[in-house]
Amino acid sequence: MQNKKTEKHSMDFGKKEKVLNYACQTYQLSRPNKVGAVMALIRECQPKTIEEWEKWYFEKAFTESKNPIKITPQILTELGERLHEKITEVVIPEWQAAFSELSLQDCKDYIKNLTINRTYDGFIREKSVVNDGLAKHFPDVRFVESDNDLDHAGDIDYLGFVGDKAFGIQIKPITAKANFGNYSVSERMRANFFDFEKKYQGKVFIVFSLDGEIGNAEVIKDIETEIKRLKQ
Repeated sequence: MQNKKTEKHSMDFGKKEKVLNYACQTYQLSRPNKVGAVMALIRECQPKTIEEWEKWYFEKAFTESKNPIKITPQILTELGERLHEKITEVVIPEWQAAFSELSLQDCKDYIKNLTINRTYDGFIREKSVVNDGLAKHFPDVRFVESDNDLDHAGDIDYLGFVGDKAFGIQIKPITAKANFGNYSVSERMRANFFDFEKKYQGKVFIVFSLDGEIGNAEVIKDIETEIKRLKQ
């Protein structure tokens, strides 16, 4: 039986794709707070054609923000203009400066730092947040490191077991350039969190680490509420 080929509608940007992806992700121009929850919308629509999907999107899509804004073709155009501005005025100058200064030693040091130093820092950070933070707040919860499959597939670092049910924990560092108040969950992560909840019945919480301590203290109350729900 011959496999039916799936028609592709995505444009091919060639070598420019990497630059466009980098800038779009760096400046969060395709997050739900900018373009809406696109995967949730298309699953709701179940379109048979791309025209049907586009019509549905512009009828139903709103930004996921405190004051939702209806998304129009003009908004997507403006996001494209902002992307171009960021690439030409910020990304290209920064990269040109980096390229001119980059050395062989930088590359060697980077690989070792990424493999050894950052991995160790992340490991210690996770241990501290869980063992010195969450475990003390919730002594009746059994915290377990996720296995490799769950970590990669579900963006989960730890599971907090409440009986035979569990909630998930993802630990993120707070850096000088990243304010957790502006952090936005990607569509992929949102889908993975949903799959986790179906399997373990508990929600997933993002805990921000600030020097090994919990940076978003309000998450403690949210987890406390979830534990009470799981015990019912």
